[in-house]
Amino acid sequence: GFLLASSLLLYTWGEGRNAGVLLLSIALNHRFGIWIDRALEHRKSMLAVGIAANVLLLVIFKYAGFLAVNAAPVVLWMGFPTITVPRVKLPAGLSFFTFMAISYLADVYRRDTGPEKSLGRFALYLSLFPHLIAGPIVRFADIAGQLHARTSTMADRVEGARRFVIGLGKKVLIGNTVAPAADAVFALSAARLSAPLAWVGVLCYAIQIYFDFSGYSDMAIGLARMLGFRFPENFNYPYVSTSISEFWRRWHISLSTWLRDYLFFPLGVRGGRLHLYRNILIVFLLCGFWHGAAWHYVLWGVFHGVFLVFERAGLARVLERAPTAFRHAYALLVVMLGWVLFRSASIPEAGTYFAALFGLGPAPFADGVAAYLPLDVQLALAAGMLASVPLKLLRSTRGGAGRPERPPQAGCLPHEIPEGHGYSETGTKLGPWLAVEWASLALMFLASLAFASAQTFRPFIYFRF
Repeated sequence: GFLLASSLLLYTWGEGRNAGVLLLSIALNHRFGIWIDRALEHRKSMLAVGIAANVLLLVIFKYAGFLAVNAAPVVLWMGFPTITVPRVKLPAGLSFFTFMAISYLADVYRRDTGPEKSLGRFALYLSLFPHLIAGPIVRFADIAGQLHARTSTMADRVEGARRFVIGLGKKVLIGNTVAPAADAVFALSAARLSAPLAWVGVLCYAIQIYFDFSGYSDMAIGLARMLGFRFPENFNYPYVSTSISEFWRRWHISLSTWLRDYLFFPLGVRGGRLHLYRNILIVFLLCGFWHGAAWHYVLWGVFHGVFLVFERAGLARVLERAPTAFRHAYALLVVMLGWVLFRSASIPEAGTYFAALFGLGPAPFADGVAAYLPLDVQLALAAGMLASVPLKLLRSTRGGAGRPERPPQAGCLPHEIPEGHGYSETGTKLGPWLAVEWASLALMFLASLAFASAQTFRPFIYFRF
């Protein structure tokens, strides 16, 4: 009850009347879950109505204006007056808690989980403050047992605090520090955007969006862990990928697995290669549309979908025979080109940026890179690139390469300390590095507070989605 009241108070404080959308979603999906479970006939129809109600909320608040503008030429051609859609504020976290609600209804329909009879517990599932605004997309089955009975040991609170501080540092010390450089470069006119500057801008944005969003996920997972909840991991070093398929197994994992389980598989996996390729393109077209009601987001999704189709069609086999360095370079290049589409305000703006990247702009080799890379940005970029690589991969490049690593304990998630391994029963970490680690975390926390108070306010990037 205390967690539910706190979560709703926090959301209402920031959203005002838009909090009614969250409450409506809670009430509708709680009832639909019970109805779907009890129905002996027409269960599929009831599921369809429940999903349609959730999608309708998204359309009203997120896509109505986009659809009206793009339908206007067709409406005029048919002789009907154009429809003017009033601008409405997008409720924070709408895309996230709507996808959670849809997964809940689908899992109840499939009998993968039972319905939550308690309105209060279901409300807490959708509104729990660590994940409410920007994920990860937590499935009901993952925390259903924890909603009824959970424990929060000292080891949980210690690990949760550690994870929260790391996430805060990623956001404030790295993501926020490189953000002004990325913003400044992407705001340049074509006449001032040289090829070196364009590459600097997209590199800064690649670091910014990863450390901004993975930082939020770390903070959410850490806060939840302190409260006794175990959230799924959302990132697993995506920039070490050697293919786009691998990238999507490592990037925004809760979204990519949601799209796989609730969209790709329901579209059908039988029917030959063309059917498979069609499904991939549909999924990633909708993935782009989920991120924003604009054509450049849709094109970003299709861009990734096309490369996934190429890899399924044979490119993956070619890449397997190529050197690892080449495969890394291929994946990073495709991802960074995709970030140009994602970051640009429109498709024409992205086209101008692409031209500059490859030296086809008005000023391909103009100088001025140093002005956009002050010392703090250089240090943040270096730290970001270093922190984008797992420590075990860094170790393998040193003299100890080839040394067998201790296999992780079964069920251990990335970044997570295995229970009973390295901690005493009171949650105190054992070993000589205890003081070093916690002194580093304390310095990171204090530095994050200092930087946050000195920097311009920068909300988390995924708040807007």
